[in-house]
Amino acid sequence: MAFQPAEWPRKLRSQEWYGGSTKDVIYHRGWLKNQGYPEDLFDGRPIIGILNTWSELTPCNGHLRELAEKVKAGIWEAGGFPVEVPVFSASENTFRPTAMMFRNLAALSIEEQIRGQPMDGCVLMVGCDKTTPSLLMAAASCDLPSIVVTGGPMLNGWFQGERVGAGTHLWRFSEAVKAGEMTQDEFLEAEAAVTRSSGTCNTMGTASSMASMCEALGMALSGNAAIPAVDSRRRVMAQLTGRRIVQMVKDDLKPSDVLTREAFENAIRTNGAVGGSTNTVVHLLAIAGRVGVDITLDDWDRCGRDIATILNLQPSGEYLMEEFFYAGGLPVVLKRLGEGGKLHKDALTVSGSTIWDEVKEAKNWNEDVILPVDKPLTDQGGIAVLKGNLAPKGAVLKPSAASKHLMQHRGRAVVFEDIDDYKAKINDDDLDIDETCIMVLKNCGPKGYPGMSEVGNMGLPPKVLKKGIKDMIRISDARMSGTAYGTVILHTSPEAAAGGPLAVVKNGDMIEVDVPARRVHLDVSDEELQARLSDWTPTHERPESGYAWLHQQHVEGADTGADLDFLKGCRGAPVGRDSH
Repeated sequence: MAFQPAEWPRKLRSQEWYGGSTKDVIYHRGWLKNQGYPEDLFDGRPIIGILNTWSELTPCNGHLRELAEKVKAGIWEAGGFPVEVPVFSASENTFRPTAMMFRNLAALSIEEQIRGQPMDGCVLMVGCDKTTPSLLMAAASCDLPSIVVTGGPMLNGWFQGERVGAGTHLWRFSEAVKAGEMTQDEFLEAEAAVTRSSGTCNTMGTASSMASMCEALGMALSGNAAIPAVDSRRRVMAQLTGRRIVQMVKDDLKPSDVLTREAFENAIRTNGAVGGSTNTVVHLLAIAGRVGVDITLDDWDRCGRDIATILNLQPSGEYLMEEFFYAGGLPVVLKRLGEGGKLHKDALTVSGSTIWDEVKEAKNWNEDVILPVDKPLTDQGGIAVLKGNLAPKGAVLKPSAASKHLMQHRGRAVVFEDIDDYKAKINDDDLDIDETCIMVLKNCGPKGYPGMSEVGNMGLPPKVLKKGIKDMIRISDARMSGTAYGTVILHTSPEAAAGGPLAVVKNGDMIEVDVPARRVHLDVSDEELQARLSDWTPTHERPESGYAWLHQQHVEGADTGADLDFLKGCRGAPVGRDSH
């Protein structure tokens, strides 16, 4: 299409860099021309930043370089000027001590890239767990027109005739080896079968959960979440996203227009319906904090409590993301929520239409995968928020991945002071533990690890596994992978390193868990608990890393999203250019 500057209703932000004939403009424009761009590309058309988290050390996003070319094609077709911008890529499977510590650093750096460079709109190219929230947090802080396109899940894994899911079967096979049910050679053979194509985890882990959250929030085009990474329709989605962002700039459709309270409530309910990751809790709380929407843990429990899980997908169910796509994808789930009065139908999406307009004609092609509402996988699939004297500010549990017989339980605490203490003790047959006990892990929260690693789903002791026991209650201030499963209580707040009650739990203490009543209680008197807390002193040392120290000083609790305190709020992207 021929570009006509007169089509645009206002002067674009990028023209502060490239429009006119002053010395500063010639400086900016002249340097960019060394890439071979013709003069007429600087005539006032929108410059779209393609913020790409591609990295060879982020395997889930390893195909985004090629996908970016399709985004560019769409932007060119719609009359925009695409510029690809590599941004901080926090890989879940390579970053140590944990990618979560770098989510906030990524969001900070990307926010400044958006704020300080001549972009009129942004395409957020994401995939691996922390890349999605970090880019959404940055976009929410700057509030330029922005749209998400995810890289998509990998194809199904198959091993010995069984459908195997990335992450989920890693935990299962590892436990099977310890229980003597699988050989080490079989475990190594399975490695090649589990992750066999480009893309993110093919289970409803955090990557797929966050892709679903993007679509439910209205920040991605309808149908984006489930298309496999290697399917040609993923490339079509990327090209359509490129076309759409140009119109969004013209309409000045910003994240703050889409990320409303209603959008977040839609996402919370969707997370319950798909059996989504507990990690979505800290990410959505952080994104809401950036855009200025007051969403709390209480909203998670209120909105999710009566939501049935209707997606039969690992780790809660049987199938994988490939089948979810073939069955109709997230639009079918959103339609089911809308039909049941559990969707804010008028919520705006990046398409310019309401979420209901996008999904009302969706069809379910496989009711074994997307179950009928009256035959759900779990009646109450939303994230359960537990409170009590052990977690005054809350802790979370994923009912769809938990064992029903442990939802009400009283057990003896077996305490691990940190992850190293756990690793040193867990395989010792002399450890005083059985399946009735409750495993307690401390000092693995946002300040304590630091960064809040995915170690909350502690593997069970071998002597318990050898009895055929597959689950025990585990409590910590850590996170767990969205691909994991079990009766695991996470994000206990305040965390141990901040002096929360978790810090003073002792071996032999009795703990009561009542998920239906949303209660987690340390069975000691108020006087005893206060005396223990009065005697408590911090044990964590200053980290060697400069950023880790900054993070430890400024990170907030998991109950508010574990963001850095000075980054909350929508600050906008100032228009201006450097002086030279």
